[in-house]
Amino acid sequence: MTEQIIRLALFEDSGLGDITTESILPAPCKGRGVIIAKESLVLGGITVAKKVFHLLDPAIACTSAFKDGDVIEDGQILFEAEGDLLCLLKGERVALNFLQRLSGIATLTRTFVETLDNPKVRLTDTRKTTPGFRILEKDAVRAGGGHNHRMSLFDGILIKDNHIAVAGSIAAAVRAVRARTSHLMKIEVEVSCMDEVRQAVDANVEVIMLDNMDTKAMAEAVAYIRGRAIVEASGNVSLSTLNAIAATGVDVISCGALTHQARSVDLSMRINRL
Repeated sequence: MTEQIIRLALFEDSGLGDITTESILPAPCKGRGVIIAKESLVLGGITVAKKVFHLLDPAIACTSAFKDGDVIEDGQILFEAEGDLLCLLKGERVALNFLQRLSGIATLTRTFVETLDNPKVRLTDTRKTTPGFRILEKDAVRAGGGHNHRMSLFDGILIKDNHIAVAGSIAAAVRAVRARTSHLMKIEVEVSCMDEVRQAVDANVEVIMLDNMDTKAMAEAVAYIRGRAIVEASGNVSLSTLNAIAATGVDVISCGALTHQARSVDLSMRINRL
């Protein structure tokens, strides 16, 4: 899957040729490139960057003293590549795009993780990811110290408000899912008020998501559930609300901001002829 994403990105950028580079370099020659951090960051996507150049030319030597999750300081060289100069120039923007985006997610996630003042609460991402980039962005969340929620619709059951509306009730939706799925699968139900919390508990679901509830209502819901289900909080999660949500006693906080609000970090690549 990762290789397919990288190949698509390479084709998007230079699949029909590179007029500029191919005009300047009519004959093969060797070069060296280094990627430099222009701000402090948490690294994400280093193996993806290496794969970019290896797909262009397997003979390109890529090295890095760092791994995903490492803190890189402003001005540090985080990646080096040596080999065919044409391929280095073709891969430059693609490698930087991946590194900047994924390191941005890892960096923001680390900020959330360090802000969360409760080691018992698990911080997870959501499915609010860039189309086609989900596997990479969820890797970046882990690099930043966060956890992953479900990868997609196939690997976790989450009955949301629209499912409940279609089924007619929480109880009906849960019955329908239980009739069609393995006993090994946990069932999670999204709720937004105490009446729905009670319905979810009565349905004996394993996970209850408190969606866009204020902290007073969350604390009331946690007290009512009393350990009969894992409790997840979702909606309106930010750095300023994170610890107030955790203080309600929830077990998990899912935060779409980790991916959809992350900005790309600032990196540059310097390439020279050898």
